[in-house]
Amino acid sequence: HPRQHTLETQLSKFNLTEIEAMLGSYTKVLFVRDPFQRLISTFMQGMGSSPSFSSFVQDVLDSGQHNASMAWKPLISLCQPCFIQYDYVVMFGFFRQELGHLLRRAGLSMDSLLPEFTDNQVRWTYSWLSEEMFSELSLQQKKQLSHFYRWDLAAFPFPSSFLSS
Repeated sequence: HPRQHTLETQLSKFNLTEIEAMLGSYTKVLFVRDPFQRLISTFMQGMGSSPSFSSFVQDVLDSGQHNASMAWKPLISLCQPCFIQYDYVVMFGFFRQELGHLLRRAGLSMDSLLPEFTDNQVRWTYSWLSEEMFSELSLQQKKQLSHFYRWDLAAFPFPSSFLSS
């Protein structure tokens, strides 16, 4: 888009005409990840001050959707997929396959630009980790998390998510 802006400029800082022009001129790619896996990753990176995963989840639930950190805020509220028509949605755990397709569509060589991904290993690790972490939660916390992320779960196909059950 011809208008000069910095990378930190939020879309909300522009008027509707400018927003429509920008969104129409860019290829829009949305990277999505199972919300429960996002919580695990945030906890494992030490971004919460809680001593256990269960207490971290309780802190997340107590913060509510409006006060949630961007690290665990529902994707629907961050990315607005109901209002922005994304050209591509790339699922975590399928990067090599999906990014390869995206690069080919853009006319770029897949081999020269992609780092080595271990998607199968990542999926297995997160499957095991999710099962372990999910077992730490109370039934009430599981229900509250499913409700907290209900719109993400409805908008994106996370068939193996523990929150979908």
